[in-house]
Amino acid sequence: MKYVGRVPAPPLDRYIDDLYCMDGVPQHRRMDVPPLPSAHLIANLGEPVRLFDSLPGVEPTVITDGCFMGVWTRRFRIEFPSPVRVVGVHFKPWGMAPFIDVPSSDLRDLCVPADAVWGSAWSGVHERLAAAASTEELLDVLDGELRSRLAETPSRGLDLVHHTASRLETSWGDVSVSDLTGDAGVSGNHLATQFTSHVGVTPKRVARIYRFARLILNLDATQPVDWAGLAHEAGYFDQAHLSKEFKDFTGYTPTGYLELRRRFPAEQGFPPDSGPMPAK
Repeated sequence: MKYVGRVPAPPLDRYIDDLYCMDGVPQHRRMDVPPLPSAHLIANLGEPVRLFDSLPGVEPTVITDGCFMGVWTRRFRIEFPSPVRVVGVHFKPWGMAPFIDVPSSDLRDLCVPADAVWGSAWSGVHERLAAAASTEELLDVLDGELRSRLAETPSRGLDLVHHTASRLETSWGDVSVSDLTGDAGVSGNHLATQFTSHVGVTPKRVARIYRFARLILNLDATQPVDWAGLAHEAGYFDQAHLSKEFKDFTGYTPTGYLELRRRFPAEQGFPPDSGPMPAK
């Protein structure tokens, strides 16, 4: 499967990690996705994509034409058709807020149909995407739509969240909430309220997700792994703390996760962040 990603030019890069297109036959049709520091817009131009919540008893979501997904605090499974044709956006954790008219908390741990967020305008966006003659044109259509929706003057709350969450991003979560509030000159309750509205989760949760992302990005499954060293480098108290986080976020022990990575190597160029795991 071919993955083409594009980092958008300013000002979109303030909110978005990349626009992307996935096209072709996937090496792994089913992927388990741990909590990662991103929110998503998915436009499906092929056969239905299915999403399964890790919570028992939750019915799977069928993505026929598009959906918005907020920050997830637990893992989910995504099942692609073969072939797949999807175009989408990896928003930064706070990045979806200026493009939607609902609190980000309303999209946390959910896959919501795109027309429930963008209304009747979504059908026009989807039609323009479906009519695109090339991958570059697909990304141009999505880029243009996002620019047209970006508010010229973000809310003061979003500026605060962007400033403090950017510190979590650059430090991979290695900043205390008290340092964030002291630097911003606000109370912990005020910062938590703004994060919940614009990100969907608290600063502490965002820090936890970034810390785990750093851990799995630094893990080289082809080499012997120093778990104690990785735990220290990523900011965990000890190896037991790391093991608990692995189980909570992936459903695997660190050893089980490593075995899975070695058994099912990631397809070259996909996934770009090495976060999603092939589902057995």
